[in-house]
Amino acid sequence: MSTRRRGANRIIILGLMDISLTVLSLYLATWARYVIPWGVRLPWSLVALPWPVYVMTAVIWPVVLSLISVYDLRPHPNRRLWSEVYALLLGVGIASMALAGCLYFSYREVPRRLFLYFGMINFCLLTLVHLVMYGSYRLAHHNGRALRLLIVGAGRVGEEIARQIQNHGAGWQLIGFLDDDPAKEEREIVGLPVLGPISVLEEIIHTHRVDEVIFALPPHAHNRLAQLVLAIERLPVEVSVVPDYFNLAFFRAKSDEFFGFPLIRLRASAIEGEARIIKRLFDLVLAIPLLLMCLPLFLVVALLIRLDSPGPPFFRQERVGENCQVFGMWKFRTMVQHADAMLADIVRQSPNDQFIHKTPDDPRVTRVGRFLRRYSIDELPQLINVIKGEMSLVGPRPELVWLVDRYEGWQRKRFAVPAGMTGWWQISGRSERMMHLHVEDDLYYINNYSIWLDLRILWRTIGVVISGKGAY
Repeated sequence: MSTRRRGANRIIILGLMDISLTVLSLYLATWARYVIPWGVRLPWSLVALPWPVYVMTAVIWPVVLSLISVYDLRPHPNRRLWSEVYALLLGVGIASMALAGCLYFSYREVPRRLFLYFGMINFCLLTLVHLVMYGSYRLAHHNGRALRLLIVGAGRVGEEIARQIQNHGAGWQLIGFLDDDPAKEEREIVGLPVLGPISVLEEIIHTHRVDEVIFALPPHAHNRLAQLVLAIERLPVEVSVVPDYFNLAFFRAKSDEFFGFPLIRLRASAIEGEARIIKRLFDLVLAIPLLLMCLPLFLVVALLIRLDSPGPPFFRQERVGENCQVFGMWKFRTMVQHADAMLADIVRQSPNDQFIHKTPDDPRVTRVGRFLRRYSIDELPQLINVIKGEMSLVGPRPELVWLVDRYEGWQRKRFAVPAGMTGWWQISGRSERMMHLHVEDDLYYINNYSIWLDLRILWRTIGVVISGKGAY
């Protein structure tokens, strides 16, 4: 059976099970409202829901779950167990709100407690079924019944694909590689054999009963690729192409379509879709009230700055943020006026030719400024940048323009997500560790991003700020 047919059958079966369990959950919730102790209720006052409510539920649930990619025709290499649970939690939540909206305009008499029980029962039943399906794919993989996959090209791209499938690819079984490099023949790459040159592709497909072939060839093999695809067109295998963009991509590529033409966006944000929306809402929900609460403090700090040294209390500096966009970042002024003109006297080079532009005894920093920096009070005006969408509460710090001009190519990968007021780098050392010398902290954040990681960083930031350690 082909990959498409297997996937379609799996989705149909899973979708029908989800619809049945959702309708069953709604029915069970009408009884749970009286079985579960919560005040005094009489059993003969049981609410019988009208049949249109069940119909609305049966329509809303599969639509919402499919929109948030709970149903995938193909196993997703990065989809882990917790991702399944998170997707279901999000799907049940959105679907419940959609149903609540429909009931508001139709059947308002549905009890709120019944609705609450319905959501809990539904999430538990759907999670149980999806986890069983997830486990069955893992079991099939171990028993040799998974989709058999062959990678053509044992270079950097092919090796990375194999590694990701080995780590996360439930439902796929890697057969090995084909490659024309004689040095790679008869050796293993990430524990998989190189089965021979690319010329034996058809033979390997027949011998090893391959279900899918992934081409991961370098750009100079474009003409060869076209010939190979045509040669195996008559064979019952799926064919995919992963272009070698590693030397071009800033961090993460994203497939897209442009007026019918397939595109690979090399500078796509590492945070997209629902994760982007959640992060933005999270920023606004916290930043707006926090800014309003800080307004009295702003007046006091501004007055202290003016009394301590001549010049405006606020300072707007050009910084580089997401996708290398330059924007004006707001701060309280902590240095003397025209401090930029003194920068050349402050900057020095380390023994390994790295630029150091922040020192504990910087003569440009004022008395009030040193206090503001120690407790990061000077950063609070950046809440304005967060509300405007130029920054986020959590993310890599926006860098100085002149320092970005000296970045190596790999360091620019830190601009794949919105810049933040605080981040992994800040809670790991602040000024004691120069930001441009520790880009690996930002890459760790990008690779492991989640809203829970943002919450963890914000919580640890409070402790770092209170201690005043590492800031100057």
